[in-house]
Amino acid sequence: MGCRVAVVGGTGVVGEEMLNVLRDRKFPLDELRVFASPKSAGRKVKCGKKQATVEEIRDGSFKGVQIALLAVDKELAKKIAPKAAAEGAVVIDNSSSFRMDKDVPLVVPEINPRKAFDHKGIIANPNCSTAIMLMAVYPVYKLAGVRRIVAATYQAVSGAGRKAMDELPAQLAEVMKGGKPKPEAFPHRIAFNIIPRIGSFDSAGYTTEEVKMQNETRKIIGDPRIKVTTTCVRIPVMRAHSIAANIETEKKVTAEQVREALASAPGVDLEPLKDVYPMPLDASGKYNVLVGRIREDASQENGIDLFVSGDQLLKGAALNAVQIAELLVQEGLHG
Repeated sequence: MGCRVAVVGGTGVVGEEMLNVLRDRKFPLDELRVFASPKSAGRKVKCGKKQATVEEIRDGSFKGVQIALLAVDKELAKKIAPKAAAEGAVVIDNSSSFRMDKDVPLVVPEINPRKAFDHKGIIANPNCSTAIMLMAVYPVYKLAGVRRIVAATYQAVSGAGRKAMDELPAQLAEVMKGGKPKPEAFPHRIAFNIIPRIGSFDSAGYTTEEVKMQNETRKIIGDPRIKVTTTCVRIPVMRAHSIAANIETEKKVTAEQVREALASAPGVDLEPLKDVYPMPLDASGKYNVLVGRIREDASQENGIDLFVSGDQLLKGAALNAVQIAELLVQEGLHG
């Protein structure tokens, strides 16, 4: 069965990746429509054998559309998603606008695929670091339960959009020439630096990115008892995020048992023991996340340490959204 799909924000970084993933996975497109800002209207966009002319959104734009993939900021998503759903589309939204809404399922297909069919017109795509981390954490949860996660992220500039991806190499070049670049996409220079802040701070000192990871982890796994604390850090890497996760399990498990569970987990590539480990350079452009550095926590009895790297634009965004769309199509859009 073919499907009539709209990609909203189709000329942005994530939107372009959505089109690439639709093409590469041979998604059954009957019709493709692409929406973007007025400055992009009229451009021709290809997705395999399908071609679309970029349009502006107007009343009735989503009539006849079955699935709308949204790759826009949260304020725009708040306006567009309900409108698209009201006009008959199932919306898969990549922003943070609806993730914690009790009536909106938050879905990672390898973890909670049936939740996709609990929607009322809108399905949320998780935060990029949350999705990548949970690809490694969920197999451990199934194996031994999880009481607590302590995570530090190493997040690529792609998470801040095209402007940030342009700024990193420009700053690197300027610094190498002895210059002092002025930061624009970030609050501080990113070249040869790390910034331990992603998002705005709350009264407790956590950033919005850290709070997202905490809350979304519990919702996706479906266990409100899990305690999560995170420190999210921006690093001068182009497009793959990495996470160091310390997992306190309910039952005692060995590193070998965890390795066996991860070896058979969908969407995971388990790295060998020796001097091969997950790195953003290797994870970039890959659908699967890379997991390694698995070891038993020397500081507590029921603890596992691991490291994961995954492409922020793929499993952290576009790929996960298209996988949700594939679930819907496989079940005739209704489950």
